[in-house]
Amino acid sequence: MPFTRLSSATTPTCHLGLGLAAVGRPGYINLNRARDLGDDRSAEALRIRTHELLDAAYAQGVRYFDAARSYGRSEEFLADWLKARPDADDVVVGSKWGYTYTADWSTEADRHEVKDHTLATYDRQRAETAELLGDRLDLYQIHSLTPDSPALTDRELHRRLAEAAAGGLTLGFSTSGPAQADTIRAALEITVDGAPLFRTVQSTYNALETSAGPALAEAHDAGLTVIVKEGMANGRLAPEHAPEVLRDIADETGLGPDAVALALILCRPWAGVVLSGAATVPHLASNLHAAAVDLTEAQRTRLDTLAEDPHVYWTRRGELPWQ
Repeated sequence: MPFTRLSSATTPTCHLGLGLAAVGRPGYINLNRARDLGDDRSAEALRIRTHELLDAAYAQGVRYFDAARSYGRSEEFLADWLKARPDADDVVVGSKWGYTYTADWSTEADRHEVKDHTLATYDRQRAETAELLGDRLDLYQIHSLTPDSPALTDRELHRRLAEAAAGGLTLGFSTSGPAQADTIRAALEITVDGAPLFRTVQSTYNALETSAGPALAEAHDAGLTVIVKEGMANGRLAPEHAPEVLRDIADETGLGPDAVALALILCRPWAGVVLSGAATVPHLASNLHAAAVDLTEAQRTRLDTLAEDPHVYWTRRGELPWQ
């Protein structure tokens, strides 16, 4: 399994990864995006920005990079970087299928992505991903499973995924929505010829949305690598928007609220990789300070008070504008 490469790493940042959702396309739902990206969101500008972030992350010990078919041109940008950096042969590369990018490089589109977990979409997107990333792809994940997804019950899809796994690809799934825990537990039950289908799970977990925690612990105990996304709650935990208790603890540690927010996740014994979704190199550097934060039990208890009802959290997330 490719994540064994990370277990042998000795850098403080080996459990932090870089997600490319915010830089593979011009529009996304992160707060402060206009400030972070500026006016030039051309494909070339975002390609350069992505490569700068990948260079900075790699130099600071990050070894997991996460893309998706629906993240605009993220796979293309990552593939170009990998070709330009043959020395980066120790990275773990993950991508996802199940959403199609539909915004045509516009921030004003009515719909930026369309979800479809059918076998036909898997076949099409698997071929698209293979064309770009080839044998550098280590992990392929179903993008944003929910309890009603047909991918949880489609036995033919499961068989085809198992064939890909037999060919050397690691399989995983990501989750979204207030019922993440239910989705995780349902996916853990999927087997093909008696063997579990999935080896990783990627879920939203942060100081505001902790509902998936017990199920992620169960996944970890079952042998899956847990990847945590949206640890910054789409910018709601960034310095400009951080709740008072998070700012207070950041002052106590001498580091930023973002580092504290990600450090809280790193404290969880089941967290294998925690993603930074930074769109600028300075923000990435600040995020990576999470590896240096040593939260006390009292501080973790204070941060636990920030958790929201998951339905409230996901409703608010759904109201964030694409910027």
